Amino acid sequence: MGPFLLYSDGKGNIFEDTSLYVVGRSGWDAMPVPEEDWIELPEGGQLYELPGRKGLGIDVKTGEMRLCDKGWAVAAFVPPAHTAFYIAAYESTPEAPTLPLFSYTAVGWNDDKFFVPAVRIEQDIRQECAGFSDKTVKQGVNDLLQAYPHNRLVAHLANNCALTYQCPAARNYFMGRWECPIPSSPACNANCVGCISFQPEEETIVSTQDRLTFKPTAEEIVEYTVPHLETAP
Repeated sequence: MGPFLLYSDGKGNIFEDTSLYVVGRSGWDAMPVPEEDWIELPEGGQLYELPGRKGLGIDVKTGEMRLCDKGWAVAAFVPPAHTAFYIAAYESTPEAPTLPLFSYTAVGWNDDKFFVPAVRIEQDIRQECAGFSDKTVKQGVNDLLQAYPHNRLVAHLANNCALTYQCPAARNYFMGRWECPIPSSPACNANCVGCISFQPEEETIVSTQDRLTFKPTAEEIVEYTVPHLETAP
């Protein structure tokens, strides 16, 4: 039936409930996850506690679906290059807070490992979490902030993207390799309901990233991108 359900004690500690098999959710429907869809949580994956929410699973003894009464539900973030098949299945309590706009993949525990229903769809290694070095990124941030002390884009990429959000593309730039992000507008001509960088003040949803607060000049863009293009492998 797959891995066991996970729950959190609300204090950052996560446990398995061996009386329940974890299930996944597609749309509003909870269902068993096919055995072949489970993979070990890839390196760089993270676990989330879902406050005010009870995990849903299949009773090991009866085979019936029921809620876990031992704590809050748990979900996982699968790293870049992977696509999740099912999101976490849970039932919200009245006091459940609104969750931020992240990806909440179903996750379970078996044989001393975390498992998620997902598949790797991109073989490119550029954004593999194992390939990043925090020490190298921080050194690159220091070096490039000194090299471009008045460039607002470099400061934005350093302080927001690389160090706060840990954006893989921005981290690659500060490691001197591969891609180089070029954020260029503080606004967007779309109006996505699930926008991760802007939410109306009346919404309870909190945007997970901040937009630019300025309009970069062509000179600012050219100043740091051309040297990167000339030297990056």
